[in-house]
Amino acid sequence: MEDKARQYALRLLSYRGRSVRELEERLRRKGFTGYVVSSTIKHLKLTCLIDDKALAEALKREAMTTKFLSQYGARRFILARGISREIVDTVFSPDEEEDIKNANRLVDKKLRIIENLPTEKIKRRLHNLLFRKGYSLETIESVLKKRSFKED
Repeated sequence: MEDKARQYALRLLSYRGRSVRELEERLRRKGFTGYVVSSTIKHLKLTCLIDDKALAEALKREAMTTKFLSQYGARRFILARGISREIVDTVFSPDEEEDIKNANRLVDKKLRIIENLPTEKIKRRLHNLLFRKGYSLETIESVLKKRSFKED
């Protein structure tokens, strides 16, 4: 039974990285007993096939570079994947400059698409986009204030 659980866990890991909690839930849902699940997780940890800290680092990179999330948004994204708050806290440092830089990159990308709209509509859309991505109101205001929009 442990072999089947390990094979199933390895198949899940071949698709994407998973946290310990995610794997435990999937194995339990598949019908494996608590002992088999804990034994499988222990084996995967010993062979370094699952590492929540490394996964958190990778997810942070993904969230901030491809999804353009703020640090707050990236934290939520990682926590939703089942990684403990302690590990997430070690991965993030309170750095407002990183958020501002990321927000500017997102605004640059979005402006290429909506540059022909009226100024007020551009500002509103950018504000809402940044807010949905988890940026603070202070960050949003500072990023949008530094922008010069074409006047109608």
